[in-house]
Amino acid sequence: MSIQVCAAARSPNPKPEIIRRTANFPPSIWGDRFLNYDSQDIITNARNEQEVDKLKVVVRREVFTTCAGGFSHQLKFIDAIQRLGVAYHFESEIEEALERMHAAFRDHDGDLYNVALGFRLLRQHGYKVSCTDVFNKFKDENGSFKECLIADVPGMLSLYEAGHLGVRGEEILDEALAFTTTHLDSAAKAHVSYQHEEQITQALERPLRKDLERVCARRYMSIYRDEASHNEALLKLAKLDFNLVQSLHKKELSEITRYVSPLIVNVSIQDLVFKV
Repeated sequence: MSIQVCAAARSPNPKPEIIRRTANFPPSIWGDRFLNYDSQDIITNARNEQEVDKLKVVVRREVFTTCAGGFSHQLKFIDAIQRLGVAYHFESEIEEALERMHAAFRDHDGDLYNVALGFRLLRQHGYKVSCTDVFNKFKDENGSFKECLIADVPGMLSLYEAGHLGVRGEEILDEALAFTTTHLDSAAKAHVSYQHEEQITQALERPLRKDLERVCARRYMSIYRDEASHNEALLKLAKLDFNLVQSLHKKELSEITRYVSPLIVNVSIQDLVFKV
């Protein structure tokens, strides 16, 4: 007996007692909000997808197949399709339309709104368009942008957005950006319509070039709805598509909520939601 005690006493590096902490994570701040993705959501989404397919056919026929309104008509529709977040449904049609427009754009003698819009759309899609050839006609004999342009709020907004597509050395676009920023800021404080005031405020805060597509789409729906010339099929398509994308995010968050620890969910889900 005494030998065993002495051996234990001489045992090197005795194992320390292991103290395990209990996991006491707080409940998710989101509760079960993202767990409620059930069969009803699947049925609703399937019905919405069928409706989206029908509306895509209608929009494709009304916007790209028919030529009513010509150049400016298609430009405006392509811009609306992109800003409403549904351009990915019509990628080939948009490219074909812009290819035709690019061939005739240099000789297009339109107003400030259409010229600046065409320039921006073509630049966004990688077409080479000379800003000097396009915008020089809107300058006076002193080399400054004409003062009469200031009253054209849609045209000024279009030129402002086009100015963000400039590259180093394109001074005329730098001038356009400074000119429109100054006068749009003044217009927002003057007596303009509520619709124009909202568009100016949003543009000055975050131009299209720097905006998030889904956030932009959600804001633009209310603006597009109030336009007298809006296309009802396109607007309905945008709303259904937006809901389908949001439902997809909800499904993904539901899966994350099930398998990720509550502590991580509190952080990652919040980040995801504010980016959507």
